[in-house]
Amino acid sequence: MPQPLSRRTVVSFIAVAVVAAGVGVAIAVTRDDSPAASPAAGPPVRVVQPGAPGASSRTLSPDEVARISAPPHAPADTDFMQKMITHHLQALELTALVSGRSASADIPQLAKRIEVSQKDEIAQLQQWLVDRGEALPEPHQNHVGHGGLMPGMLDATDLDRLAAANGPAFDTLFLQLMIRHHEGALTMVNQLYQAGGGVESASDRVAREVTADQSIEIRRMQDMLG
Repeated sequence: MPQPLSRRTVVSFIAVAVVAAGVGVAIAVTRDDSPAASPAAGPPVRVVQPGAPGASSRTLSPDEVARISAPPHAPADTDFMQKMITHHLQALELTALVSGRSASADIPQLAKRIEVSQKDEIAQLQQWLVDRGEALPEPHQNHVGHGGLMPGMLDATDLDRLAAANGPAFDTLFLQLMIRHHEGALTMVNQLYQAGGGVESASDRVAREVTADQSIEIRRMQDMLG
């Protein structure tokens, strides 16, 4: 009668040929099924790089594994980050107009939330570019993309109309223009993926955060407008 497997340790070895920067690696997966093992920790993974003929292999560090497995950023990612910084900067121009013009108790609070979230995202977008040696957009490169305005961006006429409005008229126009502006940011995220960007994990994470933040604020503003 076959003897039951020991509950101490089950070890499986999976040899995988991974072509990344010309390096072949083997992945050894070890799972500890002993009662002391933490079920929430998951199986530890070792990634081993075979040595040259006659040389010993070595285990790669987590950072080395990340560099091997992570796809590089694409030109579409850089373009998205640069343009989204400029896009967010215009949102700050809009929120700066609220003080002294709004007749609502809620819109100044909304504007403050937008201001905080947009500033946080601008810092994140800038850091992404700096970390990859990409150029930051020029200050006041105002809002022009390839062949025209970026999606959702306001032109000088829109900004002048908002600056000239007061009271309830300002509140209505502010919400309408900011909804349009946020919807443009969602369009830019879609354009990123359509252009082949968002494959790099950090770029994809930024795009998803922009989508989540803008979508929540759009729904909030639509409720206020209604």
